[in-house]
Amino acid sequence: MKVIEKLISIKEENFILTNQRALFWKEASALILSDLHLGKTAHFRKNGIPLPSDIILEDLKRLSSLIDHFSPEKIIIVGDFLHAGKNSEFEIYKNWKLQFPALKVILVKGNHDRISEKQLFELGISEIHSVYQENKLIFSHEDLKNENQFVISGHLHPGVVLQSSTRKLKFPCYIVTEHQLILPAFSTFTGLDTNNYFPEAQKYIFTQDSIHLIQ
Repeated sequence: MKVIEKLISIKEENFILTNQRALFWKEASALILSDLHLGKTAHFRKNGIPLPSDIILEDLKRLSSLIDHFSPEKIIIVGDFLHAGKNSEFEIYKNWKLQFPALKVILVKGNHDRISEKQLFELGISEIHSVYQENKLIFSHEDLKNENQFVISGHLHPGVVLQSSTRKLKFPCYIVTEHQLILPAFSTFTGLDTNNYFPEAQKYIFTQDSIHLIQ
């Protein structure tokens, strides 16, 4: 897996955007991601929709590679760690987490994170918050529309459409405004919201080989 990096600064803090759907906060030694949607493919299969079982394995393999690359002290998951109720993918995640016993995992709950806190702790979550604050930054799954503080959020699964004379291409992206950074969905098994909610924002699109700023 190739990790492409793009350094940006926000509120005197340094963040490394990656082409692997997560960013690294240097000062806090924190890997930050959103919308893993653990259990989603198993949930679909349970409801009669045939999907390959290796999607979550590939997502966790990518997460392992990012941990090896950055050696973070903690992970901050900005909501929708889960997709639905408990299913077979929970054991896959629990076994994966055993590789990183010292790694702290902070969960900011999203609209899909509906199981009990006891079950979340059993999965290896270290802390659970509805909104989390560290230094000058606020972490919330959905936009708080707070212009007094900088908010890092997820939820939207943001994307961008680029059109040529012959075709349209969709790319996941990071959205950065004066008061907010919106993360791409970490899971590859998600759609993209390509509505232009933030026309003045900086949008960092990425592929397996590159990261590009468009405005």
